Amino acid sequence: MHYRIAVIFVSVWLTLGSHAADMSKILRLGFPTAETGFDPIAVSDLYSNTIIEAIIEPMLAYDYLARPVKLMPLTLAEMPQISENGSTYTFKLKPGILFADDPAFNGKRRELVAADYAYSIRRLFDPALRSPWLFLLDGKIVGMDDVAAKAKTANKFDYDAPVAGLEVVDRYTLRIHLKEPDYNLLYILAMPTLGALAREVVERYGSDLAGHPVGTGPYLLKNWIRGHKMVLDASPSFRATYFGSTPSNDPLDRQIAARLAGKKLPIIGRVEVTVIEEAQPFWLAFLGGQLDLSGIPVEFVNQVIPGGKLSPSLVKKGIRHYQSAEPDLTYTFFNMDDPTVGGYSKEKIALRRAISTAYNTPQEIQVIRKNQAVQAQSPVAPGVAGYDPRFRTDLNEYNPAKARALLDHFGYQDRDGDGYRELPDGKPLQIEQASVVGGDNRQFDELWRRNMEAIGIRMTFKKGKWPDLVKASKLGKLQMWGAAWIADYPDGENYLQLLYGKNEDANNARFKLAAYDRLYERVKRMPDSPERTKLYQEMAKLVLVYAPWKLGVHRVANSVAQPWVSSLKRHPIMHAPWKYLDIDLAKRHTRQ
Repeated sequence: MHYRIAVIFVSVWLTLGSHAADMSKILRLGFPTAETGFDPIAVSDLYSNTIIEAIIEPMLAYDYLARPVKLMPLTLAEMPQISENGSTYTFKLKPGILFADDPAFNGKRRELVAADYAYSIRRLFDPALRSPWLFLLDGKIVGMDDVAAKAKTANKFDYDAPVAGLEVVDRYTLRIHLKEPDYNLLYILAMPTLGALAREVVERYGSDLAGHPVGTGPYLLKNWIRGHKMVLDASPSFRATYFGSTPSNDPLDRQIAARLAGKKLPIIGRVEVTVIEEAQPFWLAFLGGQLDLSGIPVEFVNQVIPGGKLSPSLVKKGIRHYQSAEPDLTYTFFNMDDPTVGGYSKEKIALRRAISTAYNTPQEIQVIRKNQAVQAQSPVAPGVAGYDPRFRTDLNEYNPAKARALLDHFGYQDRDGDGYRELPDGKPLQIEQASVVGGDNRQFDELWRRNMEAIGIRMTFKKGKWPDLVKASKLGKLQMWGAAWIADYPDGENYLQLLYGKNEDANNARFKLAAYDRLYERVKRMPDSPERTKLYQEMAKLVLVYAPWKLGVHRVANSVAQPWVSSLKRHPIMHAPWKYLDIDLAKRHTRQ
């Protein structure tokens, strides 16, 4: 991405107040995995962040229709002013933006001010909170490292300590001074993680903040049954916001722009999200009209979109199909601190590479994913700056013969004749992979088990619920686990930072390689360029050689919408576009 300041504004923000949404219009959604909470700096899973995105607002957001993606002001009066060769950013907030009413404000209306964003940034650095997102700004803001270091010594973070790089100029102006230019800073500040929280709210709810997200966004959390249901209502405090756009030549863009022209947002008064972990009941809920939007479970892809086109029976019902290549990556990480699969010696590298090479990714794509994915060649996903579709390597091929040869050469032999190999020192070779209970994970488990037995490795599975396995992975208690990363912002750095040695909370593989870290520290100071892309590829080769990850696939996203839902367009970064959507109640009632 070349560094650009100019953007296209697609929404006009007016701070006139008043409730616009129709509370009789309810958008019903399903999550295939449970949420973990709603403190922006504490959660890192897609589903929790989707809810946060609708409630808590960062300073910047993405243009709903623009492709390639572009940023626009959200709570700002204008795009940031950039000076000092990209090291200083000045943000001017729009006056009159209000937080949703909450007991923390003691009955008073609470206006969003610059200090709220400064406070929210400071929370990333509080060592007591152990934010998995610290890497986003760690070491970047002038003076912040000193405050964080003192907090570790004093065992308490001083939220009032002056920070030279975090300057609240006046009530509505925040200025950030960086140690050096960061060409992705604006993308980072557009993440829900950097949304504004009021200090009064954080201090009132303390450890229970995850259940009390209070923001300035279009929706507020009305009810939450953990692991089961979330209900969001349109916020009466949300500022008057009108959609305005000059559409592209895309027919869908023109249709959306015409439908929403001059309308106050949000239109839908309530969003209900139910956790449905099993694919069959999830899909039946959509077919029965209990869900308005749905991904297509892979088990049903061939029936729903045979040959890539929506089945005639669903077309007849008015259901619409949306397909897009998502900027995401699946991978399986090895715990580099684990005594069996971790380490940097030749025999440990050989074990990880053998396991990776023996796994049949083409079969996963064909059988389990129904050809709705492409094999990953590097850790950088399509659709982001730094991705090169021409990059290829044989280090990620499926080759069980090569896997067996590697194991033989480095002393992983079957010494007792039971059909399974032992470690070079003769001790048992025990490989345990974590796996989420339910869904299509049983198919992945079986494919892994068969592939490992084909090379003489016994693999067992540690089954658990998603939130529990996330916690275990953060604590380094998992030997292996399959994961996915969906782009937070459209740059390859967003993926490569997951293996940077100093990113302790995001680097679940616990990979620490000096050569990789040097390259990362170099590329994060560079704008998008052919030179930087080549360095990305050098980093990709190091990942494939040392094998802290088994690279998986880039998934093709397939979703469907009921005929009564309008103005939907998939966005590669934004996951909660609910304020733009509308429900035709007459169509819904006719169907039901």
